Amino acid sequence: MTPYDLAPPQARRARPADGQGLIDGFGRHVTYLRVSVTDRCDLRCVYCMSEHMRFLPKAQVLTLEELDRIASAFVGLGVRKLRLTGGEPLVRKGLMNLVEALSRHLKSGALDELTLTTNGTRLAEFAAQLAAHGVRRINVSLDTLDPDRFARLTRGGDLAQVLAGIDAAQAAGLAVKINAVALSHDNAAELPALIQWAHGRGLDMTLIETMPMGEIDEDRTDQFLSLEAVRAELASFWTLTDLPLNTGGPARYVRVAETGGRLGFITPLTHNFCEACNRVRLTCTGTLHTCLGREDASDLRAVLRSGASDAELVAAIRLAVDAKPQGHDFHIDRGAAPSVTRHMSTTGG
Repeated sequence: MTPYDLAPPQARRARPADGQGLIDGFGRHVTYLRVSVTDRCDLRCVYCMSEHMRFLPKAQVLTLEELDRIASAFVGLGVRKLRLTGGEPLVRKGLMNLVEALSRHLKSGALDELTLTTNGTRLAEFAAQLAAHGVRRINVSLDTLDPDRFARLTRGGDLAQVLAGIDAAQAAGLAVKINAVALSHDNAAELPALIQWAHGRGLDMTLIETMPMGEIDEDRTDQFLSLEAVRAELASFWTLTDLPLNTGGPARYVRVAETGGRLGFITPLTHNFCEACNRVRLTCTGTLHTCLGREDASDLRAVLRSGASDAELVAAIRLAVDAKPQGHDFHIDRGAAPSVTRHMSTTGG
């Protein structure tokens, strides 16, 4: 018995009865749900949020039971991968109860993967529990190996704490992928060393272009670094071979012959990944965003709290997914407002 048993029988099936799954208006199958469990974070990364963020009141945030019910409905509609995000998911009180509850879908075969993205600060505490509940791989956000630079970029974070968390995750048997946001002024010169470090530890690595989401305290145009340019530079001294690898996300992967590791590129601006998008995002407030780079929104919290039946919840999900746009509107222009006003910490990274 899980800490709470919310999933109705139809939500426990690997596929809906009609066999259709979730298909948007452009014929793309939605099989991947990213679930933000909190907008709160114990770091304040300069490209992600303002230094003095105002976080949401508790009443606006979905309970763990509500998160379970919505996620389970998606699993019943054919979603095969769930990723828990934040903010920082491991700061959410009781998160391991949610992970344990959702792991029933792994045991039933309805779900292929349950994973999460974390900043690593609390991994030392929770890595073993994550592994025990069926989590097999995680993403850790890490932009630099320089302690002083890390403290500045995160506004006070402790690099040693994150590295200890990565150690604990590997000791627990979790596969770890490092995500780094490419920043022209802060870590551009360090990226080759960061890649070598990750591959030397047997970790995959993914580079990400900075995304124009939410008002922060800096001008993103000063930090934007094209990953096309980064790849060209890396290819000038390394041998990069394209890989036909699909992990369910937007990254395009290469093998680096000299390090033996895999390197991914997520390029929402220089080369969008919309044509094969299989993802939707649920915020911690129950808002469903079918596109990271659009202001689209469907309020599933209102559906739940109005006393909706399981069938009504499924109908609301289908209606939202059917309206998923063909592509995003990301752009970075000097002095312009962000392409999307909501912060990544609210949307779910």
